[in-house]
Amino acid sequence: MANRTIILFVGLCMMCISCSSTHITQESGIRTSDQQDGSNDMSREEYDLLFVGNSLTYSNNLPRLVTQEAKRKGIMVTTTMLAKPNYAIVDHWADKEVQRLIKTKKYDFVIVQQGPSSQADGRAMLLNSGKEYSNLCNANGSKLAYFMVWPSRIYYHTFDGVIKNYTDAAIKNKAILCPVGKVWKQHFDNTNDFLYYSPDQFHPSLSGSRAAAKVIVESLFLK
Repeated sequence: MANRTIILFVGLCMMCISCSSTHITQESGIRTSDQQDGSNDMSREEYDLLFVGNSLTYSNNLPRLVTQEAKRKGIMVTTTMLAKPNYAIVDHWADKEVQRLIKTKKYDFVIVQQGPSSQADGRAMLLNSGKEYSNLCNANGSKLAYFMVWPSRIYYHTFDGVIKNYTDAAIKNKAILCPVGKVWKQHFDNTNDFLYYSPDQFHPSLSGSRAAAKVIVESLFLK
């Protein structure tokens, strides 16, 4: 892990986040006493999730929110997060750490995201590099999932392209789609409430990350 510290200034609120250049964390669900008696079959299920992405994943510690949301539904998960600022899935592949983690055969799901990817180069990464992820996951007992993100508000007009490209990549690579961006857009269009965005109008607010966690848990476990 690099020793240098990056200071991220988040939008209008000027919130300062000090972080290492690589975000690798692990979060575990903890059983409550009423779950330990085995009365709820789902509560005995345990899953390991690997999150691979960038600041849209590590903002508000999305994996931790997923752990909490899953626990509320009686599903126990442990998460590992590999996330770096501005990284695409091809950048993680070039670093080779993601391959090492997947090859441990530890993970039930590998959840990947990159930037909005509405344009041709981002689409190609999702489709083509995603195939490499899918093949590696299949060989090591994991299931690939795409965490569909969103564009910044200034590029709101590209939202349909984001939705299409993530959806097409999931279909082509026989992966699970976690359609967070689609759910965000439906919320915005129905309510004209944009509080899922943080003040910088790109990164998620805490409520936006919580909405993302809900979609991810439902997509992985409740369909």
